[in-house]
Amino acid sequence: MKDIKIAQKLIRKLIRKKYYSPKKLSLLKREFSKKYGCSLLSNITLIKAYRQLLKNKKITKNHKVLKLLRRRDVRTLSGVSIITVLTKPYQCPGNCIYCPSEKDMPKSYLKKEPAAQRAYLNKFDPYKQVQTRIKSLILTGHPVDKIEMIVLGGSWTAYPKKYKTWFIKRCFDACNHSTSKTLEQAQKKNEKAKHRIIGLSLETRPDLIDEKEALAMRKLGCTRVELGVQTIYPKILKKINRQATVEDTVKATKILKDFGFKIVYHLMPNLPGSTPVKDLKIFKTIFSDPRFQPDMLKIYPCVVLKTAKLYQQWQKKLYKPYSQKTLNKLLINIKKTIPPYVRINRLIRDIPSDCIEAGNKVTNLRQIIQKEYSHCQCIRCREAREKPVEKDIKFIKRVYQASKATEYFLSFESKDKKTLYAFLRLRLPNSLSAQTGKSARASHIAMIRELHTYGQSLSLPKRSSQRSSAVQTRLKAVQHLGLGKKLMKKAEKIAKQKSFQKIAVISGIGVRQYYRKLDYRLSQTYMVKKIK
Repeated sequence: MKDIKIAQKLIRKLIRKKYYSPKKLSLLKREFSKKYGCSLLSNITLIKAYRQLLKNKKITKNHKVLKLLRRRDVRTLSGVSIITVLTKPYQCPGNCIYCPSEKDMPKSYLKKEPAAQRAYLNKFDPYKQVQTRIKSLILTGHPVDKIEMIVLGGSWTAYPKKYKTWFIKRCFDACNHSTSKTLEQAQKKNEKAKHRIIGLSLETRPDLIDEKEALAMRKLGCTRVELGVQTIYPKILKKINRQATVEDTVKATKILKDFGFKIVYHLMPNLPGSTPVKDLKIFKTIFSDPRFQPDMLKIYPCVVLKTAKLYQQWQKKLYKPYSQKTLNKLLINIKKTIPPYVRINRLIRDIPSDCIEAGNKVTNLRQIIQKEYSHCQCIRCREAREKPVEKDIKFIKRVYQASKATEYFLSFESKDKKTLYAFLRLRLPNSLSAQTGKSARASHIAMIRELHTYGQSLSLPKRSSQRSSAVQTRLKAVQHLGLGKKLMKKAEKIAKQKSFQKIAVISGIGVRQYYRKLDYRLSQTYMVKKIK
């Protein structure tokens, strides 16, 4: 209690003196420590003090203070708060040689990985995992109004249907702070909840995807699917004992895109039997061959883990990972192949170096690669984040073919195209037979697969007056410039010009209200609008 009172005095002085730099904050902490004979105040304590002052109306909202005190600001700079949860340990249909099998963990995950550790400590209870993460984000100063839920753990589609429904319902329950009788009730509550799930990601294998499974995922509220592709070389797939084939990947990609899902490919350079030349060719192929064209990537260079079968091959010198120099060069060359409509979510997997027997052990490899090659045009490298919006932003339309449809990547960017403020993915099937799902078969429907506006995640305003105040307080905040609505209008115009009768959005549950304001109505898990 004593620390909180001291912290409140520090916050008041910080605001009065406008000490909004980390250096000045550090000096202020030392000054108060010496003056009051206490230890250095933590940022978490200062955030608590700031919120108490705000609650008691002793100060007004000051976003500069929160930004200064917030830990790992990058967590919410993409516009949403990401919460990762893991499913319980369950038998995986695969037996890949690179995949670790740690006791009491889902296949391929280790207890020492951050999200996996949280899951293990919470006994894989989805409600507890979500609640723990929400509390942690709030405690460290992050808004948790808009949540992107990522479900990991083996192959999602291999789990029993009853467990999957229960798991997702409990995730919604945790965000709603209440328990519903059914998943549908939990989803309905979440449309207006304090913590809204605006995106839900599930991971699985390409060989486990069909139309029935895609439909089941939609009913759960899924908007994005992560596919363990690893490689597109049949001989290497056989060598690593990966039962999923290239044909499975092509088929799964088309089914999922026709349903409107965003697709993440997991790709693994440095697999047994591969070479840097072959690895580079994979990336060139998936973005030149319309059968692939993923929206996002997770690049996980192969490493040797003790509980994987590859460990024995490495011990017998039958497998040797690339040198660090070779791997770095390869990753830079891979980055050069990435189109501006693709996001590299991960460049390495978050495995502690002490768990790795051989292979890359550099935990900040992404930052190192970024310094060596700063011209990457992937979405993640161009996100606006905290950059101010230019006066004359540019609208850009990029068009490419993917899985028997025409994809439009519509965006607002800076003149030099180095900063991305907002984007939309529009999919127009090349023929009626290319469309999937009951609603799509009924009429000619265009599909909006993603709409995203970048910048620090902002709290959802409760009233229009608060929204106006938020805009004035955070001058030119990207999320309040109406760029999303402008992109929606442009997508509708393109669909109309191409003679489409309806346009549908694969909307996350928590963002349905936004689309209702744009005259979209719920139809078979999609938000749909007739094009006049």
